[in-house]
Amino acid sequence: MQGREQVGEQTLAYLRQAASQGVALVGVCTGVFVLCRAGVMKNRLCCVSWYHRQDFMEAFPDHNVSSDRLFVADRSRISCSGGAGTADMASYLLEKHFGKSTAQKASHVLLLERQAVRQQNLLQPTPPLMGEIRLTANPHVKRAAMAMEQNMNEPVAIGVIAEQLGLSPRHLVRLFQTEIGMKPTDFYRLIRLRYARALLRQGDMSITEIAIETGFSDCAHFSRQFKARFGLTPTELRLMASGGSYEEPAVFNDNYAGVRLFEEMEHVS
Repeated sequence: MQGREQVGEQTLAYLRQAASQGVALVGVCTGVFVLCRAGVMKNRLCCVSWYHRQDFMEAFPDHNVSSDRLFVADRSRISCSGGAGTADMASYLLEKHFGKSTAQKASHVLLLERQAVRQQNLLQPTPPLMGEIRLTANPHVKRAAMAMEQNMNEPVAIGVIAEQLGLSPRHLVRLFQTEIGMKPTDFYRLIRLRYARALLRQGDMSITEIAIETGFSDCAHFSRQFKARFGLTPTELRLMASGGSYEEPAVFNDNYAGVRLFEEMEHVS
């Protein structure tokens, strides 16, 4: 079922009735949207692809959502990010109800390269991350980066992110320093500034709107941080870009500049 399409009341009523009778319900990809519209995912963790995350949060701001797992089994509700994760969810259900050997046999019949079932807490595949994150295999650093990207306009304290990961703030800082050579606060600011730079080049939003969108307290603060990073102010960049003879300064050629971790706005090599 496509979550963005209109779903009739008869279908929604059927789902509500099934839920009231204790039937387990599964939402795959945008099918999770349908379950939420039916009102059967309240107080349940919903799993959606990073690609649909923003749409989901706008449609269901009062629902809990995860975009860093293949699928989530929350009691009698299962939601899946879709794609190859669907096979993992199916294998999980087979193993849970029929045993590991049956699940492995199904994987073999489906010609899956792996025989072991990937569990629901495995990281969901994402688009190529910025260079700083792309080369690390540490799941805590990647999940922290995902949490930062998902909270650009209202930055979350590093201590809160660390707590969500079950780490101390000091431990998270040490991981970032070891894995990518910078503090998590510096990385957080970097991805916000790169996103702001991409928005400036698009030209659709005012500088004030961009400052708000990327979580800066005011335009003056945003401009200072932007110039410190890129060597020119947001206004100067916009004027250069609108002049038609704009060339990227060398400092702009950083890894995956302007690419959101979960939303491929553009790729700058």
